[in-house]
Amino acid sequence: MNATILIVDDSPFIVDGLAAILSRKEYTPVCANGGEECLTILKTVIPDLILLDIMMEPMDGWETLEKIRENPATKDIPVLMFSAKKITPAEAREHSMSIDDFVSKPVSPSQLLESIQRIFSRRNELLLERLAAQDKGIDAAMIDEYTALRKNIEVDRNLLTVLRASSGMDVPGRNVPHEDIDAIRNLEEKVSQEEQRLQEIHTLLEKMPEPIQGK
Repeated sequence: MNATILIVDDSPFIVDGLAAILSRKEYTPVCANGGEECLTILKTVIPDLILLDIMMEPMDGWETLEKIRENPATKDIPVLMFSAKKITPAEAREHSMSIDDFVSKPVSPSQLLESIQRIFSRRNELLLERLAAQDKGIDAAMIDEYTALRKNIEVDRNLLTVLRASSGMDVPGRNVPHEDIDAIRNLEEKVSQEEQRLQEIHTLLEKMPEPIQGK
């Protein structure tokens, strides 16, 4: 069955355009013209992915995301955020653990589809790795931490690329606010710590014995 993708944007023009792109790639689009309509649709439809705009009124994308994550029925749906507004370091720090990727408008069809496929591929890989870890008798809490780290590192790396480009901090002579530089450095440190912890878990997993057949 084709994956169902819920498109959420308060611009009908953008919604229709994205729906056409997804349909051509044999996804099944479901359209919501704003955050409130999104939440209403989610009462009866559980999509495989939500494509969520940030700049919406009266309920913006971050508020919509918060409500999606608060609902036990929808909290695990992957969410791809997109926006013409530059994401701020503060927003990245606050929401990075709740999203599965971020793309900036205007987004090319190929870039959008690559991001969607990356999310689906990552979730499939993590599912297989989780099953293999369960077969080895690995503690459920460690499995949860491992899968969260895998996702968070990939999302944070992408956000860093976006933030560094939008801030212009790599452009000689560009005056970047100190708070933005500090926030980006903090996110870099977060990624470094996540990578270190992931390596520690890898080392622990490699030391665990294979399960005895028939036991």
